[in-house]
Amino acid sequence: MNAVNSPEMAKPAVVLSVEDLNIDFVTDSGAVPAVRGVDFNVAPGEILAIVGESGSGKSVTARTALGMLAENGAAQGAVYLKGQDMLHLDAAELRAARGRDVSMVFQEPSTALNPVFTVGWQIMEGIRAHGKVSKKEARAQAIEAMRQVGIPDPESRVDYYPHQFSGGQKQRVVIAAALALKPALIVADEPTTALDVTVQAEILQLLRTLREELGTAIVIITHNMGVVADIADRVIVMNQGRIVEQAPAEQLFGQPRDDYTRSLLAAVPHLGRNSASEGLSERPHAQGEVVVEARDLRIHFPGRLGAPGFTAVDGVSLKIHAGEVYGLVGESGSGKTTIGRTIAGLNHMTDGSLNVLGYEMAQFKERNFKPLRRQIGFVFQDPAASFNPHLTVGECVAEPLRVHTSLNEREMRAKVASLLEAVQLPAGFAQRYPHELSGGQRQRASLGRALALDPKLLIADEPTSALDVSVQAKVLELFKELQDELGFAALFISHDLAVVDLLSTWVGVLYRGSLLEEGLGSQVLSNPRHAYTRRLIASLPVPDPAEQAQRRALIQSLNQQD
Repeated sequence: MNAVNSPEMAKPAVVLSVEDLNIDFVTDSGAVPAVRGVDFNVAPGEILAIVGESGSGKSVTARTALGMLAENGAAQGAVYLKGQDMLHLDAAELRAARGRDVSMVFQEPSTALNPVFTVGWQIMEGIRAHGKVSKKEARAQAIEAMRQVGIPDPESRVDYYPHQFSGGQKQRVVIAAALALKPALIVADEPTTALDVTVQAEILQLLRTLREELGTAIVIITHNMGVVADIADRVIVMNQGRIVEQAPAEQLFGQPRDDYTRSLLAAVPHLGRNSASEGLSERPHAQGEVVVEARDLRIHFPGRLGAPGFTAVDGVSLKIHAGEVYGLVGESGSGKTTIGRTIAGLNHMTDGSLNVLGYEMAQFKERNFKPLRRQIGFVFQDPAASFNPHLTVGECVAEPLRVHTSLNEREMRAKVASLLEAVQLPAGFAQRYPHELSGGQRQRASLGRALALDPKLLIADEPTSALDVSVQAKVLELFKELQDELGFAALFISHDLAVVDLLSTWVGVLYRGSLLEEGLGSQVLSNPRHAYTRRLIASLPVPDPAEQAQRRALIQSLNQQD
C-alpha cells in the first residue's frame, strides 16, 4: 500500500514545512531574486518531486532544508524540519540536523565521494560525527547501510575505494551514506541524471523500497518527467522561482492546469511518437554512398602497470550511408563512444576493418587522414568542456575554419555569423564567452562549430543528455532541420532510446562491445529481438504514471526470466 494514502496516515505529521520562502542572491549588480513565495509540506513516507528547468529555483528551494544556502544568498520566510526552523539554526545545530534529520543525495556521485578514502570510511565518518559510536559499531552500521541499498558482498566492499564501483553502484553508496543515520527526510538532487536507463530504474526502485520499508520522506529534484511519473506521489512545478502548479502525480500528468506544465510534458520525447522511421518498411538510404563501413571491428585498450587490458569493441560490423542518421544506443561501457571516436580518428582500432570516407583506418596515419577531418564534424556531450573558456564563442566556432581553410578575418567573421544564424543564435553571441551562454545555447554553438566545414559525416555523442527537456526538444528539432537541409550522414550516439527514435531511421544496439541487433528504428524499438533491448525499452521512463507502472511490472518479469 502506498505509505502516503494509508488510512492511518490520513492526517500525517509534517516532516518538512516551507512557508512563504523568498531567496535573493546578492551580486555586484544588485540583488537577484531566485525564489518567490514558495509554500509546501512533505509528509512522512511521501515522495515529493520538484520539477522545472535550470534556473527555476528547484534546487535552491530544496537545499534550504539542509541549511545549504550560498554565502551570497539571503532567505526570508520559514523552513521547518521536524519543528526546527533551518533558516535560524547556528552552525552547530545545522551540523547536528544534517544526517540525523535530513540527508542529501547529490547529482554526481563521483564528486560527492572522496577518491582517497574507502567508501566505508566515508559512511562511518557521518555515523561517528553524530554520536559516541565505536569504530566497530560504525563499521557494522556502514555495512548494514550498504546491504540495504543492494550492494553485493558489503562486508568486503566496505573497504573498496570509489573508483572500484560503477556509476550506479557509486550512487548506491551515496544513498547508503544518506541512510546511515535513518533520517526522516532525504533530498535527492537529480540523482539519476548521469545514469543509464537500466541503472536509473534500479535506483528509483531502491528509493521506492526505502520509502516503503523505512517510512523515509523523499524530496526528489529533477527535470526528467519520466522519473517523476515513475516515483512521485505529488509534484510541484516551478518556473522562474515560483510554484506554478502543485498536484498529485496522476492528476498533474492527466490534467495539467498550467501552460508551463503542459509545455514541459509536450517537450518530453516519447518512444514511438513522431518516430523518424514511422511508416518505413526498408532502409531508406540503403542505395546511397557508404560513408562508414565497419567489418568485424575490434578495439582493445592495453592494461597499465600489470593490469589486464580491456576490449571495448568486439567484432562490430555496421554501415552508415550518405544522408542517414544512424542511432547507436547502449549503456555506459557498451563501446558506442569508442566507436564514434575511432571513426573520427581520435582512437586507434586493433583489428578488423573500418573504412571512413574511403580511408581504411587500419592503416591510420595522421598526415594521410588529416585532409578527411574537414569532412567530419563532432558534437561533444558537454559543450562547456569542449569549448576553450579563454576564447570567445566566435573564436571557438571559427577554430575548424582556421585549421582547414585560408579564409581572411572578414570572411571568417561572416562565416561565423552565418553559422550562428543557422543554429538560431544571434550573431552578437560571437563576442560572448562560453560561460555567458546557457547550456542549450552552448550546445547550439557546438553544433554550429561541427557544421563549419560542411561535413559529409557528423558524429554526435550524447549531445542532449545534460539539457532540460524543453531545451533538448529545441536542439533536437534544430538538428533534424539542419540534417534535412544539409543532408549530412550522422552517427547519433545516445542511451536515450526516445531521442534516438525521434531522429534515427536506422538503429543499432550495443552491449559490452557487441552489436546485438540493428534495423529500422520503428522495428527495433517496438518489436526487439534481443532480451537486452527489451530490458532497455522497459527501463526507459515515460511521462505517464499508469504506463510507468506497467513498465515496472515488465522489468520485474524480465528480471525473473534471467
